[in-house]
Amino acid sequence: MEKKKRGMSITAKQKTAGWLFLTPATVLLVIMSFYPIIQAVFTSFKTGSSANMQWANPLTYNYSRMFADTIFQTAMKNTFLYLIIQVPIMLVLAMLLAQLLNNKDLKFKGFFRTCVFLPCATSLVSYSLIFKSLFATQGLINTILVKLGIFAENYNFLGTPTSAKVIIILALLWRWTGYNMVFFLAGLQNIEYSVYEAAKIDGASSWQTFWHITVPLLKPTIVMTAIMSINGTLQLFDESVNLTSGGPANATITMSHYIYNNSFGNGVANFGYASALSFIVFIFVAVLAFINMKVGDTRD
Repeated sequence: MEKKKRGMSITAKQKTAGWLFLTPATVLLVIMSFYPIIQAVFTSFKTGSSANMQWANPLTYNYSRMFADTIFQTAMKNTFLYLIIQVPIMLVLAMLLAQLLNNKDLKFKGFFRTCVFLPCATSLVSYSLIFKSLFATQGLINTILVKLGIFAENYNFLGTPTSAKVIIILALLWRWTGYNMVFFLAGLQNIEYSVYEAAKIDGASSWQTFWHITVPLLKPTIVMTAIMSINGTLQLFDESVNLTSGGPANATITMSHYIYNNSFGNGVANFGYASALSFIVFIFVAVLAFINMKVGDTRD
């Protein structure tokens, strides 16, 4: 009787190879992500400057402090205002543009798609500075509006709370609409064109086809883009810092901008309070992402 060759099975070898490939990435994730997160948890229960930190008394001091922090409350209101206004408008525009540019009879589709997507290739700092120069008191927008007779004199767009918030929202729409359009375009191209032809034969209008066929079939894409957009808006930083510097008088400051100020921008590095604020943002992101996933879950 021949002796059976002993050794690892093919399945075992595949599993071992898989773990070997995953190990470097896992180690890097632990060192670069999970370890700092754990350290931040401990830091959020401490007070004092970075060189002389000690446990807070009580431990929840940093978390209770934010309830009386008017600047953080303003930052939270501003961030959610940008979220409530900008995200729905952006996603609707992205879906409509994707629907328009998915038309098989449209000429120069590649050119138009590139034009809509190009803002995404612009650096966050660069595009913020461009909008800042456009809407400056002596900027191009003011020059055009005065020459057209719409304004009698130059208007301080970035120095007025309401108009400064509007400009931040416009900048976000310009920068991110094309990015989300690409996802919707990919989703639309996975829908069989025969479905639309059948709807047309049945006498469905363009609106009925869009609302009853396109939107339901794009639901997974809508949920994904909504989660990404909410996540990004809750962590909004570059526009607040580079466009308005959080002003005037903290009227446009965001939560991430305020966390940065507490960490590096106010002279004394208050890492304990900044860490506590960061976990509040994390909770907001997690809760809203969970709600989006539940709303988009079509399983029984």
